[in-house]
Formats: sequence, C-alpha cells, structure tokens
Amino acid sequence: MSGLTNGLVVCAVVALVIVRQFKAQQITADRRWWVIPAVLVFMAVREPDVLDPHHRTAAVVLLAAELLVGLAIGFGWARTTHVWTAPDGAVWGKGTKATAIVWGAGIALRLGLFGVGALLGVRQGSAALMLALAATLLVRSGMLAQRAGLLRPAYGVADAAYEPMRKDPV
Repeated sequence: MSGLTNGLVVCAVVALVIVRQFKAQQITADRRWWVIPAVLVFMAVREPDVLDPHHRTAAVVLLAAELLVGLAIGFGWARTTHVWTAPDGAVWGKGTKATAIVWGAGIALRLGLFGVGALLGVRQGSAALMLALAATLLVRSGMLAQRAGLLRPAYGVADAAYEPMRKDPV
C-alpha cells in the first residue's frame, strides 16, 4: 500500500475512534478486542518505512517514544472512560471530557515527536503512527474488557438472565 493510502487508513480509523468514543457503547469481555490492533500492526510491519535506514538510532528512539505515547493515551483513555452497568446487566462505556483532554494531549505529543523527527532529518512514514495507534487501541480495549469483566450486575437484575452462569449447590 502507498503512504497516502496508509495515511488515509490511519486518519479514517482515528476519526472513527474519536467519534465513537463519545457515544455510549456496550463493552463486552469477548476475545475480539485485539483484532483491529492486530490488523494495524500487520499493515505497519510489512511497510518498508518503519525505520529510516539513514538515521536508524534516531528512528528507533522516535518509534519507542511514539509507542510509549500510544500506550499512555490508551491507558488514559481507558481510565477516563465512564463505565456503568445497565439494569439488564450489560456493561456500557462512554468517553468523558477528560477523555477529550487525553486525546488532545496525545495528538499534541505526537505532533511534537513528528516535529523533532523532522528537525533531525528522520524520514517518518505512516507505519510508526499505525503501530502507536495499535498500541493505543490494544491498551484501551484490553483495560475496558477487564473493567467490564469485573463489574457485577446492577442491583435488581432479574436472576433468570444469569441462570447459565450460576451453579446451584446440590
């Protein structure tokens, strides 16, 4: 895929993620939460521009910083997401104002890293951004799946909905 196509994919994923985070969405503890990050990692590592061959050390440092920023954004995003249990026992989540601040700070840090790379003459492709976005989504989704699994059903939920999970003493 070309750099333009990768850039468009990254922009589309980021736009989708940002828009969706401020709408209430059901959180499940299923095992599919890692699929989108895995696809992004696959797309990134098959690109030849992950590291600038002329500035390898600086490129590695910038990539490591980008990944750390991605992990921090994912952690902050998951921690600032309001999570609750509905009366039917479903777990829901929605981004808060603090979530928007986390995203704004993360974007500012990423722009700063891009600026540092440009000042150092490091060629930066979309692969590093895809890896950082994958790290962000992986941490956020994993933490929310864990939080969803830890929440107990709301008080007053009909016991019939939880019959398959309950073991009666015999």
